[in-house]
Amino acid sequence: MQNLIQARKAMHKTQQEVADYLGISRQAYSNYEAGKREPDFDTLLKLGEYFDCSVDYLLGTKNAPAPRGKVTDDDIKFALFDGVPVTDAQYEEVKRFAKYIAEHDIRPKGD
Repeated sequence: MQNLIQARKAMHKTQQEVADYLGISRQAYSNYEAGKREPDFDTLLKLGEYFDCSVDYLLGTKNAPAPRGKVTDDDIKFALFDGVPVTDAQYEEVKRFAKYIAEHDIRPKGD
């Protein structure tokens, strides 16, 4: 994950500092940078927050580190489908369902 290395170096952070932030060992974090292990989605979100960049940038699907705070469609697709590719039609169906839920104020009982 070359962009992960670039983000860390741009902030002048050590692997240990990032690992401490994540609550993992330096070796575990080193494995992310070396591509031996992929961080889960929650860890990617924490890394995006720490480095102030998008998950897309960290994954190498975007060349420039977009500022965090704006969730992209790619971020949502990754979160909903755990990185499994989905078609645009499938994603549009999910958005239509979410809109329906919001418009009809549908909530689980007890909320």
